[in-house]
Amino acid sequence: MVTARVSRVFVAISIAFCASVWVTPCLSEDGDPAGVEAGTHWAFRPVEKTQVPGVEDSLWPRGDVDRFVLARLEQSGLRPRSDADRYTWLRRVSFDLTGLPPTVNEIHDFEADRSAKAFGRVVDRLLSSHAFGERWARHWMDLVGYADEVGTSNRPFTRYAWRYRDYLIHAFNSDKPFDRFIREQIAGDHLPYETVGERRANLTATGFLLLGDIQIVEADKEKLRFDVIDQQLDKVGKAFLGMSLHCARCHDHKFDPVAQRDYYAMAGFFHSTESLVRTGRGVWSDIRVIELPETEEEKAEREERVRLHNEKLAGFEEELEKLTARKDELAKLLEEDAGNEDRIKERDEVQKRHAELTRIVRHAKFFAPGVPLAHGVRDVRKPSDMRLAVRGNPHQLDESVPRGFLQAISRDAVKVSAGESGRKELAEWIVDGENPLTARVIVNRVWQKIFGVGLVSPVDNFGLRGSKPTHPELLDFLASRFQAESWSTKRLIRSLVLSRTYGMDSTHDPRAFDKDPDNKLLWRMNSRRLEAESLRDAFLLVSGDLDRTVGRSAFAFEYVENSSNLTDKVNPPIFEFQKWRPEQPYQRTLYLPVVRQGRQPEIVEIRNIFDFQQPADYAGERLTTAVATQALYMMNSPDMKQNAERLVKALERDASEMARRLERLWLRVLNRPITSDEKKDAEGLLSRAGDEGWRELCHAVLISNEFLMRR
Repeated sequence: MVTARVSRVFVAISIAFCASVWVTPCLSEDGDPAGVEAGTHWAFRPVEKTQVPGVEDSLWPRGDVDRFVLARLEQSGLRPRSDADRYTWLRRVSFDLTGLPPTVNEIHDFEADRSAKAFGRVVDRLLSSHAFGERWARHWMDLVGYADEVGTSNRPFTRYAWRYRDYLIHAFNSDKPFDRFIREQIAGDHLPYETVGERRANLTATGFLLLGDIQIVEADKEKLRFDVIDQQLDKVGKAFLGMSLHCARCHDHKFDPVAQRDYYAMAGFFHSTESLVRTGRGVWSDIRVIELPETEEEKAEREERVRLHNEKLAGFEEELEKLTARKDELAKLLEEDAGNEDRIKERDEVQKRHAELTRIVRHAKFFAPGVPLAHGVRDVRKPSDMRLAVRGNPHQLDESVPRGFLQAISRDAVKVSAGESGRKELAEWIVDGENPLTARVIVNRVWQKIFGVGLVSPVDNFGLRGSKPTHPELLDFLASRFQAESWSTKRLIRSLVLSRTYGMDSTHDPRAFDKDPDNKLLWRMNSRRLEAESLRDAFLLVSGDLDRTVGRSAFAFEYVENSSNLTDKVNPPIFEFQKWRPEQPYQRTLYLPVVRQGRQPEIVEIRNIFDFQQPADYAGERLTTAVATQALYMMNSPDMKQNAERLVKALERDASEMARRLERLWLRVLNRPITSDEKKDAEGLLSRAGDEGWRELCHAVLISNEFLMRR
């Protein structure tokens, strides 16, 4: 009895504590939410044009980034590690820029180029490759919560999500200025354009606001609308400002200077945006679909596809009509002669074909070619400010809040164009040079992808509970230069990977570790494990089986057996993983399906093992775990055994002599020459293991730490 009473008291105290934390507004003495610290917090102060510091060792730096890093190291009595060898650097930069290891030919070319421009040539080649956009698009997809399905346990598909994926690839490959990139994703439907392609990109970009974990099965449509607005606002805040805004939906932010009025002022932009449509399927809604413009040539090609499709469909419908008539006829005949085995057999065959053809016709009608479509938004017919919801309850509304921005950053009144949502003005405020957050957030995201840890960590939190920059002057220097250089992502990346800081060795230094165990001062390069996508893609590349096919939906809708519920008037259509395209087992992981909830499909099982960013949430930085299932997968999974067998066949094509094959194996997989000791050990294994030797050796090298790690 005493224990039960204590438990009830503890629960009551816990509930009261939670209520005080999450419901009670955090007010300063003058009544402003967290206003005491808002004016002094480093992230809300203007970006400073910092001076490049002087250093004692003037020979070490290759550029300004190195001088900032070395200055801090010298102040702490530390020295940077020596340069990584050329093989390590080439492997590192190849993975960081493209998500793929260097090929044997690329290694040989780099070995042969001993000029001062050799490193720059490699970087330029990687930046200009299509693989660069594929790699960096995947980073951004983590922030979007990208998947090929909408939310809910029923798993309805987002049929045109792939267009946004391809938009991202093209944006990074074309080095679209990042301020333009931001404008397009928030307000692309409002931007001017000169070509059909530009208009198409603008509209497709607004998929950023829709391709999240939207729970579209909701009878309370007003709650659903508020939830979607909340997700859109929080996504914009996190991706571009490094701020979590959705905490202020119910009350003033507990920690950051975001009042509840600020939340509804910014939410008003999305309150005036049409994101969902009703489907006529009871409680189901869906995210909006928009038509994309076409050139005359594209229109003519589409009309030809439609003509051919309709001819084929007409043939199916004619056959179905005949089968229906014959089925009815056989039913009558069997009423008269129920034991006629020939007619029974024919009836069964007709019924089977009739069911098959019915599904084919239904599928052909549902997936008929038409005007190109994408998921995107538009303004509502009568844009208006949003009313404040008491404790976030959409059915308990208070006063209307004029659309505006975060008061901690800008107290200027917002002039929204008449009859518009104001998303255009929101985008302009985000990319404005006076906004102290955006450029800092973006360069910090890029830094984290290159160096493994952000100058500010975690990268999604620039608020009062986030960490201070390890190198504040360097962060502001990069942010200022990023804006001055037309928000060019490629120029920023190039400057970072060609720095001597990036080229350092990742080996341990006991003295430096004692002073700076987390390597915050960057005395060495951080080593880290490859992500799930890079691991799978690298396995395919080293075995010579990587398929570079691009584009198209990740879901193979063209196969009838892959979809169901196409005519269901209650539940939405769903995709079923029954049949894959022949190329899909060998395509880059980026182009394979991403399911919204639960385990990823078997073809990308590696995502379930190696810390894939689940799209039910969105984040700029993935967690990295080390668990037994990862080692067990690498040792025992059929996928890894197949990878080893394919690698053996690739080596057989490369060379016939054992020594030559071993050299190629090390270059293919570890991207460096084999050492004499390794060669001796490998030859010993091959002599002992017999016919299985090569497969065991290839498997061992593939699952080695050296292959799994980017050093």
